[in-house]
Amino acid sequence: MADTRLAALKASGVIIPVPDQVYIAEDVDLDRIEAGSVLHPGTRLSGTDLAIGPGSVIGSEGPVVLKDSQIGSGVALGSGSFSRCTVLDGVDVGPGAHIRPGCLLEEGSSCAHSVGLKQTILMPHVVLGSLINFCDCMMTGGTSRSDHSEVGSSYIHFNYTPHRDKATPSLMGDVPRGVMLDQPPIFLGGQGGIVGPVRIAYGTVLAAGTIHRRDVLEPGLLITGSAAPRARPRPYQPGLYGNITRILTNNRTYLGNLHALREWYRHVRVLFTAEPAARRCHAGALLRLDELITERIKQLDRFVLRLTESLERARAEHPDGLPQSPYSLHEQFIAQWPNLRLWLQADATHEGSREQRQAFLDEAVTGSSYLDTIKQLTPAARKTGTEWLQGIVDELTSGSLGPARPTSS
Repeated sequence: MADTRLAALKASGVIIPVPDQVYIAEDVDLDRIEAGSVLHPGTRLSGTDLAIGPGSVIGSEGPVVLKDSQIGSGVALGSGSFSRCTVLDGVDVGPGAHIRPGCLLEEGSSCAHSVGLKQTILMPHVVLGSLINFCDCMMTGGTSRSDHSEVGSSYIHFNYTPHRDKATPSLMGDVPRGVMLDQPPIFLGGQGGIVGPVRIAYGTVLAAGTIHRRDVLEPGLLITGSAAPRARPRPYQPGLYGNITRILTNNRTYLGNLHALREWYRHVRVLFTAEPAARRCHAGALLRLDELITERIKQLDRFVLRLTESLERARAEHPDGLPQSPYSLHEQFIAQWPNLRLWLQADATHEGSREQRQAFLDEAVTGSSYLDTIKQLTPAARKTGTEWLQGIVDELTSGSLGPARPTSS
């Protein structure tokens, strides 16, 4: 049976140099592996959602385990494992990759060797160096393959706290402006790291060796050295939270950007799905975005649990009553989380202004290439599109904790 399936793939135009060293599970739909793709020795394919577009090369530098992932056209996967991820046209991933569920790599982005990603979005042209762990974050910025945001080698996004929570997503750039491909690139220097959750503005340069812990909301700054307060021994109790304002703000902002990007895919990206590979990747990207939103909600659920435990400890330490700061915000967030959760979760609809969306679509000139079309947008069209998407972000971040009950947009 395996020989028959491999023979059928070869007959359809898939290039398999050494068929005896390629494994294709029975649940793989062979029609979703397109002619002109290359399966090198050591390739293992599985999953009903798996798809590979034409001209993509799998396993050029070693074995590849590919499960339930959608691979666009002209993609190069050197070696490693890829599970429930969506990789758009022209992406290049080097050897030793560990691309876990919830990742969306957009056109022309790339990773060098030994890169680990999970629940992460790289928008067009973003480049990651080698030996990088970049989980629970989104990065945009730059205008082309020669003017791109970049992460230097040996970089880490620290996404787990001593409080045992992962309410730590970091946003480098944003969706409303990032999708327009006209913003200055962001540079994160090698041998450094970001302690999530943070937001980083366009044009920011974090110097090599910097461990960064703060938001950078003013564009075009060079940050050198550690952004932490002066290191000194001080009392610290893991599991006992202090001021959570920035955690809540950055999580809400991240979710707002995920919802905005989902609407961009639903109404703009869908216009560029004439080819089968593009349609499969579009469907995969929407699935990834739902998964990303669901993951953030799950991590906020855990954050609420940890925050509740923290409040119990704080009450035991303050038998005469809790101080107003910071605990009133803890109590308020815990009380409002069930309704806020419904407002933020994946099945909530946040379309933004339909008038602005339609005005953008009317102004945009649709061509065969997504990237070329975006790069040819007029300034007026970019402004209208950005305002539409920013309205979605603002809707999900308005107020201190959001609406008292969920509503639909």
